Amino acid sequence: MHDEDGLSWGRRYLMCPPSHFGVLYEINPWMDATTVVDADSARQQWEHLASTLRVAGAEVVLMEPADGLPDLVFTANAGLVNGNQFIPSRFRHPERQGETDVDVQWFSEQGFTVEWLPDGVSNEGAGDALPFGDVLVSGYHFRSDAASHAYVSRLTGAAVRSVELIDPRLYHLDLTFCPLDSRRAMVAPLGWDRYGLAVLENLVPEPLFLEDEEALEFCGNSVVVGSVVVMPACPPRVGRQLERWGFDVVVCPVDQFLKAGGGCRCLTLALDVHLGLPSAESTVT
Repeated sequence: MHDEDGLSWGRRYLMCPPSHFGVLYEINPWMDATTVVDADSARQQWEHLASTLRVAGAEVVLMEPADGLPDLVFTANAGLVNGNQFIPSRFRHPERQGETDVDVQWFSEQGFTVEWLPDGVSNEGAGDALPFGDVLVSGYHFRSDAASHAYVSRLTGAAVRSVELIDPRLYHLDLTFCPLDSRRAMVAPLGWDRYGLAVLENLVPEPLFLEDEEALEFCGNSVVVGSVVVMPACPPRVGRQLERWGFDVVVCPVDQFLKAGGGCRCLTLALDVHLGLPSAESTVT
């Protein structure tokens, strides 16, 4: 059975309707600006995901979409949430930098305290950082700078474990790492360097290592609500292991969003994460 001590977060998510979603530029290997997104299908897939999360027991909070910001739908990249604290992303690509004002306005209106990373460092929020136990696993290379991790640790009080991402197809941490409960996580070795895998093996007592093909189906980009794992795809081997551990798997196809390199996790941002206190001692390794 899955660990009774499940994740302490993952019951309240921010989502943004895909009214303006499309593949309008190319900033990762999945994007092809000649690709046509089926807007009706995208809306249906997004609605199905939101409904599935609600049925699983999560609250879904909505942010208004904005014309000209097709990737605003990927709320995981808005920034980092730590209790009442919001740290906006510093997007590396100019195409996404316009999202920040929209994100900051929403969080400010909801009563969050906005605290900024310094200029000159890139960091793409929960897309590159997920809590596991009492640490924040943070990826760097394609979208986030390793140098940003010390600032994140200082602002949140969380101990950060830095891992380098090495496959451009798995350009964000949340494509390679999915915490399941206090002992288990899905991990895609294809995306991590040797040192990162060593960090992982010391941190996660029972990892489910995804094979390369499984990783490229975005299995790691899943959303966990209690004992329910909401996945963009679930190959039989992965499903058997999750069920053996006591999880219920629900597949939510999001192939329209995969055209932009985003899956289920990318379309959500957990609003109930508590990492630490700014006054706490913080470390980066």
